[in-house]
Amino acid sequence: MSAEQAEGLEFIDKKEQSEAAFWRLKRAADKRRENRIKFVLAQEGEPILTTLGRSFFISACILFDGLILTEVLFITGKTTFSWLIYGALLGFAVIFQRDIYDRLFSIDISEIDFDDK
Repeated sequence: MSAEQAEGLEFIDKKEQSEAAFWRLKRAADKRRENRIKFVLAQEGEPILTTLGRSFFISACILFDGLILTEVLFITGKTTFSWLIYGALLGFAVIFQRDIYDRLFSIDISEIDFDDK
């Protein structure tokens, strides 16, 4: 391959790469912003007890995970095995808590549409 043919094959330059990356980030940020707005709009009509219950549930989960589950470390003597038990229990607790949260406090944003038609 001659030097002219090598010059003829143009690669994407840094300006094009940075511009493409900017637009990918902008689209992702716009999607996250749209979802946040949809969640806020969907929560407008809900009762105050549901809103307070959501905050109370999250606080109770944090207290349980931080105070109650850490007792495993103190009871078992802070060994490697106790850290493994704590990690497994914490993982299961978070999965279980998230499942309960999704069942009790789920918000349907499928009805809200911002598309310009």
